[in-house]
Amino acid sequence: MNSTFRLPALLNGADWRQLAGPLFIVMILAMMVMPLPPFALDVLFTFNIALSVIVLLASLYTRKALDFAAFPTILLVSTLLRLSLNVASTRVVLLEGHTGPDAAGKVIESFGHFLVGGNYTVGIVVFIILVVINFVVITKGAGRIAEVSARFTLDAMPGKQMAIDADLNAGLIGEDEARKRRSEVAQEADFYGSMDGASKFVRGDAIAGILILVINILGGLAVGVFQHDLSFADAAKNYTLLAIGDGLVAQITALIISIAAGIIVSRVSTEQDISSQVLSHIFSNSQVLYITGGILGLMGLTPGMPHFVFILLSAGLIAMAWYRSHSQGEEESREQMIAPPIPEPVDASWADVEPVDTLGLEVGYRLIPLVDASNDAELVKRIKGIRKKFAREIGFLAPPVHIRDNLEIHPNSYRITLKGVEIASGDVQVGQLLAIDPGNVSGAMPGAQTREPAFGLPAVWIDNGLREQAQSMGYTVVDAGTVIATHLNHVVGMHAAELLGRQEVQQLLDHLAKESPKLVEDLVPKLLPLSTLQKVLQNLLSEGVHIRDMRTI
Repeated sequence: MNSTFRLPALLNGADWRQLAGPLFIVMILAMMVMPLPPFALDVLFTFNIALSVIVLLASLYTRKALDFAAFPTILLVSTLLRLSLNVASTRVVLLEGHTGPDAAGKVIESFGHFLVGGNYTVGIVVFIILVVINFVVITKGAGRIAEVSARFTLDAMPGKQMAIDADLNAGLIGEDEARKRRSEVAQEADFYGSMDGASKFVRGDAIAGILILVINILGGLAVGVFQHDLSFADAAKNYTLLAIGDGLVAQITALIISIAAGIIVSRVSTEQDISSQVLSHIFSNSQVLYITGGILGLMGLTPGMPHFVFILLSAGLIAMAWYRSHSQGEEESREQMIAPPIPEPVDASWADVEPVDTLGLEVGYRLIPLVDASNDAELVKRIKGIRKKFAREIGFLAPPVHIRDNLEIHPNSYRITLKGVEIASGDVQVGQLLAIDPGNVSGAMPGAQTREPAFGLPAVWIDNGLREQAQSMGYTVVDAGTVIATHLNHVVGMHAAELLGRQEVQQLLDHLAKESPKLVEDLVPKLLPLSTLQKVLQNLLSEGVHIRDMRTI
């Protein structure tokens, strides 16, 4: 009795989104057992079509695979829904098929009559073509991509984990960001592993669709001829059209889901959805459009060809190419017309004598996008993270890193300066990745051989598209900004003693005075001058000892 009264309260407190999944699975299983009226079949078939279209559109607007991580589960549920609808519709077709073409609902009737013109021979051919497209072309290709992606993702996991650990140790990312990246690496491996197995659902669904069609036709003929005394021609007409309509409804939705699966596993993770990515890649080159338009124009002039269609499409492509090239030319001329203002000559003054930066980073002109603060450059954020990590580990705040461009050095080079003197330098390739050999790689990568500037490890510059291959072979893959940040972090740590000046020592004492004012007052300047304390702290830093515990020192 008490449990009866607690049940409504339990349901009221439950999250209905958590109950949606179990209820949906129970509904699918019930459809395989319980007889359904034709109207219910119409509603469920319409829902199945809507679900497949929603999944397809969601896959088109997905920017990376993990944005649709629930897709393998959706693939399984949609397959079960189609099969349960096949079972329910087969029951209705065999029981009520003798009454006419609308025995199993309007949806099956429409697919059996209007889509194939009421000709069951045409319906069988269309059904076979859809099965071949789904089973042989799309599903087989998507399954192979998922299998290879799962293998490469698993092979690349150690390299990705090492890259995350390297960024964390260099102070480029925090603990939360590292934990998030590790979780994404594990989720990516789980996703492609699940997709490798989920593709077998679609393959089995296609085979089941063929068997269900054959069973419906043979079973319908037997029921119509032997139980309802129909002629063979009438039984073939009624039951075959109903079976074909049932099969086409299932195969079209299965084809849509298979296309969505192929899009998910074959796309490259970018900041664009698949539509924007494809359009920008295909129509960005006006020369390609000019050549294609010319070829179509020549084909349109060939005798026997549909001239109007070819010439119309050719004119459209040439017009699009002209518009693209014209707009690009205007942008280039506009950029050339914008010239920097000519400064007025002024007399020299003491303001022209600039103070020497304690710590500086000079970059060639090709590396300017890496440090452009107006574009929210990632390297600038990493340099700020290096200062935080240095203060946390060494014990004092390093001077700000003054970043400037230097046209006198190589365009791809950078220099790290300490009090105006170069202490380190290196070269990076913008737009490429540095694959670092930690000593246990399984093969060589194509590219320009070099050495990692911070620790001198052998490395090679590779194209962005080879990241997964390099990580699967054991390389640690980083971008150009990470190379500079890691080198800067290493150099700053090596010259910590030289970075500790009188101003930094005074700031240390001011910070300590907030907690132990009496200790600071008795020490400086009563017992030791500030210069002596600076020398002691510099000697400690030279020996590799941090100065975080100023109270003990």
